[in-house]
Amino acid sequence: METLVERVLERNKRAIAKAISLVENHPDECEQFIKKIFPYTGKALVVGTTGPPGSGKSTLLNNLAIEFRKRGKTVGIIAVDPTSPFSGGALLGDRIRMDELSADPDVFIRSMGSRGSLGGLSRATMDAIRVLDAAGFDLILVETVGAGQSEVEIVRTAHTTIVIGIPGTGDAVQAIKAGILEIADIYVVNKSDRPGADEIARELRLLLTLDPHAKDEGRWRVPVISTTNLPPVSGIIELADTILQHQVFLNDPKNAALAFEQEMIRRKNEIHEIIKVEIFENMLTSLIGRQEWEKILKDVISKKLDPYSAAKSIMDPLFR
Repeated sequence: METLVERVLERNKRAIAKAISLVENHPDECEQFIKKIFPYTGKALVVGTTGPPGSGKSTLLNNLAIEFRKRGKTVGIIAVDPTSPFSGGALLGDRIRMDELSADPDVFIRSMGSRGSLGGLSRATMDAIRVLDAAGFDLILVETVGAGQSEVEIVRTAHTTIVIGIPGTGDAVQAIKAGILEIADIYVVNKSDRPGADEIARELRLLLTLDPHAKDEGRWRVPVISTTNLPPVSGIIELADTILQHQVFLNDPKNAALAFEQEMIRRKNEIHEIIKVEIFENMLTSLIGRQEWEKILKDVISKKLDPYSAAKSIMDPLFR
């Protein structure tokens, strides 16, 4: 493991891939590995992107990574795909869209399954971000599954959160309903070459002015940026500039208290998540191991037992 740690710190792509596979598939070894690389983390800017399926998140990240490479920045990309509830697998197709970046030695791309996590960010994804951070990437771009209101989870992980909307889908109204605007550090109207793009951008800017704290001194002003991913590409340079401006804002000594508060929230949520997973998985494994699990399932399927009674019968030994 010491050799793997050393090679990850050297930004060896093969070692990074092996380390991420370790955090995905071997939770016991993962814990020891994270302990060793943790002192080397905390330098990367983590940029999370969320938005509805079909909003062009993958292509946007591809173009954004290309722009940052032009500026000499090293880039790690984690694309989270929804995991099948039946097979446990995921399509992991985002790397196909980012093929032109894969040969760049200063870019690392990894697709990961959400593994049933509600917000699309599994514990393994958070550890993978830490691996890329320890490997010394300047920016880590995280694409979430884009599955709706649960996407607010990205704000617990990223320093900068980009919310993507597209014209013609009522995103401005949906944004109010989902509270999605509240998590955005940057709002992007993608596919802005489509009809209605200017209108949704205006609506979003108006909604942002309704925030009672929008004009508070020292507060980050959430911009609305229009982008087009297909040639001629537009808005990507402005988006990259804004991301770096947000990083400067977070690192400004005047905003140290805000940055520390946000980091406290991120670390608190991460520790809570670890505790919940450990308690749930250990308890479930222990309880199911004592039961005739297959018999219970067959009884539910044959209607001899309802799901609530089945769950209660499994949990009963815990409370005796």
